[in-house]
Amino acid sequence: MTTAIAIDNLTKTYANGLQALKGISLEVQQGDFFALLGPNGAGKSTTIGILSTLVNKSGGGVEIFGKNVDAHVYETKLDLGVVPQEINFSQFEKVRDIVMTQAGYYGMPRQLAAERCEKYLRKLGLWEKRYERSRTLSGGMKRRLMIARALVHEPRLLILDEPTAGVDIELRRSMWEFLTELNEAGTTIILTTHYLEEAEQLCRNIAIIDHGRIVENTSMRALLAALDKQTYIVELAAPIRALPDWGDAPLSAEFIDEHSFEITVDARLTMSDLFKLFLLHSVEVSALRSKSNRLEQLFLSRLDGARGGDEHVVQP
Repeated sequence: MTTAIAIDNLTKTYANGLQALKGISLEVQQGDFFALLGPNGAGKSTTIGILSTLVNKSGGGVEIFGKNVDAHVYETKLDLGVVPQEINFSQFEKVRDIVMTQAGYYGMPRQLAAERCEKYLRKLGLWEKRYERSRTLSGGMKRRLMIARALVHEPRLLILDEPTAGVDIELRRSMWEFLTELNEAGTTIILTTHYLEEAEQLCRNIAIIDHGRIVENTSMRALLAALDKQTYIVELAAPIRALPDWGDAPLSAEFIDEHSFEITVDARLTMSDLFKLFLLHSVEVSALRSKSNRLEQLFLSRLDGARGGDEHVVQP
C-alpha cells in the first residue's frame, strides 16, 4: 500500500523557545481516514502547518506520496488540500469567486475551474449562493465553502483542521456523509477534531499527540477494544421500586429515579447478554443509551497514562 504521509523524527522549536514537536514519527497510508487528536497546544496545528509548508520544521523529515516536502514543494502542494481551523477568505468576495481564484493558483484552465467549482459547490449545497458575498453565509456554510475551495484542484490528500467546529448537528452529519463519500472515492483524509464522536464515526486509524509527542498510534478498532467497561442509561417502560439481584453477572447498577437507572457492564458482556438479563429479571426497557462517548474515555485515559509515565503505544 502506498504511503500518503511519512513523518520521521519531526521536531519544531519556536523562536520563543517553545518546543512544539519533540521528534514525532507517523505514517498514514493512501486511502486512509486518519484522526489526529490531542488537547489544545499538543502540537496538532504545528504538524499540519509543517505538512502544508506554512511552518518551517526544526528537524526531521516529511514526505507526501513519496516526495520530500522540502525538495518538491510545488509537487506536494498539488497533492494537498487544507481546510484550516480559522475562516481565512475575504468576507467581501463572492462564493464562486473564492473557489475560482483558488483554482487559478494551481494554473487550472478557466473552463475546467468553472466545472470543478460547480461540482463542489453543488455537492456542498452552496450552488444557489454562488453569487452572494461570503459574509452573508452562515458559519456552517463558510465551513463548507472552505472545503469546496480545498477540493477544487482535486488533491489526493485532504487535511481538515476541526472542520465542523461551531456547526449544528444536522449540518455536521451531512458533512460526515460527504467526507465519507470522498474518502470512499480514494481521497486520503486527515482529521483533527474536538468532537471525539466524529473521529469514532469516520476514522479507521488514529494517533493521539500530547506535549509534542505521539502517545498513541493504532487502529480505531484496536483502541476501542481496549475499553473494558461501558456505561448505559436504561429508561424503564414501567417503574420499579428496587433493582434486581444480578447474581454474578459482571455489572453494577444504581437508580437515577424510579423510571431509569444507570448500569455499568463489562465490555465482554454483549448487548444480547444484557437484554437476556433484563428479560430474566422482568425489567421492561423502553430505551437504552450510552452515557458517555467511548473514545472520550480512552482519550482521557491515554493522556493520563502518558503524562504519568513512559510513552504508551498500542500496535494495530
